[in-house]
Amino acid sequence: MVRTDRKPRRRLDPDSRRADILEAAADAFASRPYGQVSISSIAADAGASNALLYRYFANKEELYTAVVRLAIAELLAGQAAALAQLHVGVPVRDRVRAATIVYLDHIADHPDAWAMPMRQPGGEPPAAAALRADARSAYVGHLTTLLSDNAGARREYALWGYLGFVDTACLRWVEKGCPDDDRGPLVEAALGALEGALGDWAA
Repeated sequence: MVRTDRKPRRRLDPDSRRADILEAAADAFASRPYGQVSISSIAADAGASNALLYRYFANKEELYTAVVRLAIAELLAGQAAALAQLHVGVPVRDRVRAATIVYLDHIADHPDAWAMPMRQPGGEPPAAAALRADARSAYVGHLTTLLSDNAGARREYALWGYLGFVDTACLRWVEKGCPDDDRGPLVEAALGALEGALGDWAA
């Protein structure tokens, strides 16, 4: 008997097939903890077989890490585009504001996926956690370039502390449903936290 309950598979070029798998994986990992997601469920959602999925990704950890890498790349590209639109003489505070607004847009577009690692600490594979850590370190470096060349311990702690403040505040924002009315207060609170930690934007 011929089965009729299987989702028909589309013939796609490799790039489109990989994109479909990543999209299905992103949806799955956003809705359930890493340990509760199976390769079989992702393949089915992508309209692919397990064997086909394994042509693109060696295992679930590699697939999850690819999803995280793509999300980080999209965020950084959005922030770079926003900053590129600003004039050279725009104050540092306004540049940080522009980058923070893009971050909020990113979170609002993927609230569950963004919040999952914070809600389930230690629940993602080491490769993905290392990727996030590298991205945070790189962002601190980016913030450093926006400030003066007067490096010091206070500035280092201020920048790392700022990232912690923003993520904790944004998690609360996600828990409230990412209300638009809270965007302004959240951004100003983040900027105020960084300014207070620095003591001066030129610190």
